[in-house]
Amino acid sequence: MLRLTELKLPLDHAEGAIEAALRDRLGLKPGDLRAVSVARRAWDARRRSAIELVYSVDFEVADEAALLRRFASHPVYGRTLTPTPDTSYRPVARAPATLPKRPVVIGTGPCGIFAALILAEMGFRPIILDRGKVVRERTKDTWGLWRRGVLEPESNVQFGEGGAGTFSDGKLWSGIKDPQHLGRKVLTEFVAAGAPEEILFVAKPHIGTFRLVTMVESMRAKIEALGGEYRFGTKVVDFIVETGRDGQRRMRGVVTEAGETIETDHVVLAIGHSARDTFSRIHAAGIFVEAKPFSIGVRIEHPQSIIDRARFGTFAGNPILGAADYKLVHHCAALALKGRSVYSFCMCPGGTVVAAASEPGRLVTNGMSQYSRAERNANAGIVVGITPEVDYPGHPLAGIDYQRHWEERAFVAGGGTYAAPGQRVGDFLAGRASTSLGDVVPSYKPGVTPTDLSLCLPDFVVAAIREALPAFGRTIKGFDLADAVMTGVETRTSSPIRIRRDATMRSINTLGLYPAGEGAGYAGGIFSAGVDGIRVAEAVGRDMAGLAAAA
Repeated sequence: MLRLTELKLPLDHAEGAIEAALRDRLGLKPGDLRAVSVARRAWDARRRSAIELVYSVDFEVADEAALLRRFASHPVYGRTLTPTPDTSYRPVARAPATLPKRPVVIGTGPCGIFAALILAEMGFRPIILDRGKVVRERTKDTWGLWRRGVLEPESNVQFGEGGAGTFSDGKLWSGIKDPQHLGRKVLTEFVAAGAPEEILFVAKPHIGTFRLVTMVESMRAKIEALGGEYRFGTKVVDFIVETGRDGQRRMRGVVTEAGETIETDHVVLAIGHSARDTFSRIHAAGIFVEAKPFSIGVRIEHPQSIIDRARFGTFAGNPILGAADYKLVHHCAALALKGRSVYSFCMCPGGTVVAAASEPGRLVTNGMSQYSRAERNANAGIVVGITPEVDYPGHPLAGIDYQRHWEERAFVAGGGTYAAPGQRVGDFLAGRASTSLGDVVPSYKPGVTPTDLSLCLPDFVVAAIREALPAFGRTIKGFDLADAVMTGVETRTSSPIRIRRDATMRSINTLGLYPAGEGAGYAGGIFSAGVDGIRVAEAVGRDMAGLAAAA
């Protein structure tokens, strides 16, 4: 099979246009094409008056080698016509007939799910631990915060089956390098679990929260059928580390809050970016942890129609294009802000801003969308990058203290009820508190308190966002709309720590511990976390199979 990339057609092209374009571009006769399928579909909206669809197409002809030779020196097709890559997944190891100790996976977010799945497919029967609840019960608890302002510290947007990604837009793309095509494994497993097949070929696939819930359940059932064992409501509170005569530190087990010791020599640590108490236990156990950069800011909401018109012009509302997204960045010019950047984060078209707190007395926002992306507002984080060297120097967990400080300020500014502090963009730019909101109705539940967001953000973040918003308004007309509303605070953009690992995917100072995903500082989103979970599981499988062979 061959693949032709960069095949451009008008947005409103007729059915059959892809095959016709293939024949025309490559000089093929009507009977030459044996099979045609779309491998990828994106769109190019740089010219809003003539938006094009951009395809990668897989097809079969009788003599593929001859066709490749014919176009080998062509200035365009010599580069865009290639054999279709083999993206099928193959296990890298097989478990021995007997396992003295089973691997343990801590966390059931995307990273933990895929680590557990791959280990189960290789026959290692992993034990999967999660401090939270199964996804259906967790969903009820999360709605309890949104509807009644009641926070369950172990069952919320951050904790429980599915991880933080369950209550998100369900974005399934990333800029990571993936030469082994592990991302294809992520997507095909999602489709098998109930995701729409279009995620296999659209350029920016997404699923939405409601679909993610049923998919997570389906993947749990598959892992259990393969010998995996889930234990919910099981928080890990200590790590058993043994130092051998050779001076090497080795994992020997974990201790749960209930007092149970689970003996194991292989632990996949996929705890997500908000398990702060577990971070402290990891640090106390002598496992190497370092502070890392993250970002802090607010959520901003506009009518989705403004974003659609700015991005798609007269094509706004086209069902193929759907609700428009954006990606913005501004490098600050003010002398006091030199080196600071403001950027959009986790943009959710046609979505809602959600309460994402996981600790009492602290307030956090995030964004999510359903598959339809049909809500009135668009929202995104508008955040400023910060670093441990400049903004929170000190011990490895200083970033957690920094996050907590501003989350506490936001909780107070919102009124102490998990209502979020909010401000109109016009008031924010003018440096005055909002006393009421305008035409843009905020979507955050349990509610928004008009106030001054400078009460719960660092001064430099306020100054940087004030500089960036008019610049963003020049890129997307209406972005600095006076009635656009901002809610605070967005602090969980990524993990504030990194649990350093080596080329074998193990902790640099503790053999048998495999830091993985967002919480360890190695992923950012559902897709990249899933890929990282596969990579780590493969490393565990190789090590366990090798140890068994050596024995």
